[in-house]
Amino acid sequence: MNATHDRRTGNRLRGLGLCLLAACAAVGLSACGNNVQLRGNTPDPEDIAVIQPGVQSRQDIVDLLGSPSTVSTFQDRKWYYIGQKTEEIAFMKPSVIDRQVLVVTFDEGGLVEGTQMYGLDDAQDIDPVDRETPTEGRDLTLLQQLFGNIGQFSQPL
Repeated sequence: MNATHDRRTGNRLRGLGLCLLAACAAVGLSACGNNVQLRGNTPDPEDIAVIQPGVQSRQDIVDLLGSPSTVSTFQDRKWYYIGQKTEEIAFMKPSVIDRQVLVVTFDEGGLVEGTQMYGLDDAQDIDPVDRETPTEGRDLTLLQQLFGNIGQFSQPL
């Protein structure tokens, strides 16, 4: 009776151990899965096809596509709708799978002048400048910044 009981207990523990091992393996493997993220505002191609130069105003475009991701800096004649899809595998740096940029250009009267779609193939690598712009004044340490104004203020009247 004891030998039979010991065998049953051993089988249960072995089965429980295998289930626990399988659960740990499943959790571990799920952490290594692909993680695809969508960011930005990529309008539907059907909505882009509706845009007619010389007909629609800025408000019409906002109603159709929503607010732009960004607007050109010096003149607000170009609106940019930017969206991208990235994939991250485990702890590695995310890689860009797809990027779409829709540029809507307006004329002086505020009507659509044209649209242009750019993809990941149109992207160009840039080499940012790493130098710093010099500023006037002194370089102060943290302690000088904290204690530099002690005694500099006049007494309230």
